[in-house]
Amino acid sequence: MTVLNRSPSTPARLAPFSNEPVLELRRAAVRARLEDALTALDRGLPLEVPVMVGDDARAGAGSRFDSTDPGDPERVVARAAQAHEGEVAAAVATAGEGFRRWSRKSAGDRALALTRAAGWMRDHRLELAALEVRECAKPWPEADADVCEAIDFLEYYARGAVALEAGRELIQVPGERNELRYAPRGVTAVVSPWNFPLAIPCGMAAASLATGNAVVLKPAEQSPACALRLVEALRAGGVPAETISLLPGTGEVGAALVKDPGVHTIAFTGSMQVGLEIVRAAAEPHRGQHHLKRVVAELGGKNCVLVDADADLDEAVPEIVSSAFVYAGQKCSAAARVLVHEAILEPLLERLAGAVRVLVVGQAADLETVVPPVIERAAKERVDRYRELAGRTGRLVAAAEPVPEGGWFCPPTLATDLPPDSPVLAEEIFGPLLTVEPIGDIEEGCEIIERLPYALTGGLFARDPATVRFVSSRTPVGNLYVNRGTTGAKVGRQPFGGNKLSGTGSKAGGPDYLLQFVEPRAVTENTMRHGIVVH
Repeated sequence: MTVLNRSPSTPARLAPFSNEPVLELRRAAVRARLEDALTALDRGLPLEVPVMVGDDARAGAGSRFDSTDPGDPERVVARAAQAHEGEVAAAVATAGEGFRRWSRKSAGDRALALTRAAGWMRDHRLELAALEVRECAKPWPEADADVCEAIDFLEYYARGAVALEAGRELIQVPGERNELRYAPRGVTAVVSPWNFPLAIPCGMAAASLATGNAVVLKPAEQSPACALRLVEALRAGGVPAETISLLPGTGEVGAALVKDPGVHTIAFTGSMQVGLEIVRAAAEPHRGQHHLKRVVAELGGKNCVLVDADADLDEAVPEIVSSAFVYAGQKCSAAARVLVHEAILEPLLERLAGAVRVLVVGQAADLETVVPPVIERAAKERVDRYRELAGRTGRLVAAAEPVPEGGWFCPPTLATDLPPDSPVLAEEIFGPLLTVEPIGDIEEGCEIIERLPYALTGGLFARDPATVRFVSSRTPVGNLYVNRGTTGAKVGRQPFGGNKLSGTGSKAGGPDYLLQFVEPRAVTENTMRHGIVVH
């Protein structure tokens, strides 16, 4: 295994990192270009997604499966090959060979490949966003922001790997030289979700590749075409085919990939249940495995927003509604519970109810849509069950109804008066359902949050700086947002990741994330030489 090589000339070739700006959708010309991109995409559907093992694109020896438009399930977006166990093993073995060559390149060379991949994404930006609109029903603003975040991950981690290659400063004393360097770990299995179908797999893959590892990507079965475009972007940037493989398929493919002894690191984003299964599976070494697998996981949340008695409701209401219902609440960071000081419960409920009733529920391709369909039938059925339970054991305050027919639409709903032990208050729903509960004071709200198994994001609306300091020091969440929404973390600005059962490892988009994909190696040399060496 090769320790990261220095490339002192590279930093001069990379400008300081800055976030990719989103499109100005208020401009008619931009909106027209989006419509054209969607029309062009539709003409080429369905897309074909092969199993990609190095240079070999395979139709798959097993069955095939379709990804469909959640707003129109009759529309097939992609037909994907179902990888089988033999292809999993072949992909890992190919990645092992690719790793040996890729890891010998300097961080600067790898960084240039990632920044070229970012350039490819910029050139195909509208096409990528259109694909997200169709395959995952992401409204245009969300789809465009997801493409921007993918670009940000490529650019940010490219620069971070160059900085990491220089090592860390250690204490030096006379007669001794100490160095701390970082070596790539090997093959990374990236198991990614559908809700951020480019940004999340891109972030996990880019961090791994930037630090010299090889990647085998197993995307969610709902978004294989988006994953295919990511692999195409990386290869177009100069990442060798043997270093990034694609395994479309169901959960059995991911399980086989996680268990393969040739995998060194597992990067996963998804449900807590699956994440815990991965942690258990990774903990058991297999025959021929001489390393411990490392799991980097983000496992969702039950995110609460605290609203104190002095909160500015003009500020709080739109931010809470946006956090809970944009993209139908299908973000791990989405607001799910509002804990409001009892003194302002009724005015907040009244204003939230008014805002919820006028939410625009519709197709993701319609620019006015705020709440699109959920991803699939099973998701709709799950949300409907929680909504029915909330109405039966509590009170449904408001909903945006009726919703369109023909897709997997759920009415965005506001609920209250639920019993403290309600599953609606404790379990991750991943849909457009928001609950509101009164609290006597902020300390009581913090106690409720501390009892939850999750600790991903949280929100606070308060004017008193002392309250902000108290909550900041008390709440266990990985990301606390004060007087703003709980979603939309920016790479380099809000490093993202949870605590407790919401995740492991360092925060994505932050300065420590790359450390999850490397091994530290310290070298101490005695420099007090005796005699001379004769050549």
